Amino acid sequence: MLDWVRLPGGWIQDGGLVDFRWAKETGANYIAALLALVAIAQHTDQETGIAFATYETLTRATGLSRAKLSAGLDILAARQIVSREPDGRSTYGLENYDLGGGWAKLPARKLYADGVLTPFVDFNLRKATELDALKLFLLFVQRRGTDTNMANLGYDKIKDYAGLDGTRIRRALSLLTVSGLVHVERIPSSQNILGIAHGYRIPHLDPYNHMGTRGRALDADVEVPF
Repeated sequence: MLDWVRLPGGWIQDGGLVDFRWAKETGANYIAALLALVAIAQHTDQETGIAFATYETLTRATGLSRAKLSAGLDILAARQIVSREPDGRSTYGLENYDLGGGWAKLPARKLYADGVLTPFVDFNLRKATELDALKLFLLFVQRRGTDTNMANLGYDKIKDYAGLDGTRIRRALSLLTVSGLVHVERIPSSQNILGIAHGYRIPHLDPYNHMGTRGRALDADVEVPF
């Protein structure tokens, strides 16, 4: 497995994450869909955008049951994010896969141990915060700047792209931080010369591009927001 893989992100940029809303009857399936998307993308051939992955591979990676995996795949197919069996059984295609652009870097190899996506092992599909955390993770992956190696988004923009309010954002950030999927860094505000803003850095992507190596005035400060 590669250190990172391409993830088509046009649907995220267009606000597609907003449609993944928590509800008692459907929330678990939306969590399953985003977990399945991450695992499929990480097993995708980088030239073709097609992944070969058996149900056993995907259930092991995500911890999902076969029934939940199937429900998640149905959601991805209905939203034209992933196609099923584009090249025969146990194959999945990332829709709008284009080597020329429109994709974001998704960390891959270092998130695994023995075929398992370790940051998600404690997800039980019963909490809205798990769905919110997955939405934020994918949003930060999509919005990461190659110059700063961070996603710089205020809460208003996060609400526009992911449909989350302030309280839910803070809870999701806490879960992402504890799971090792996001580092929250304090940076000088572009709006106020004396102010501080937050940037969101994805571990294992361009690890040598961070505030310390760029000689920024403020040191990186990883925090767990509550």
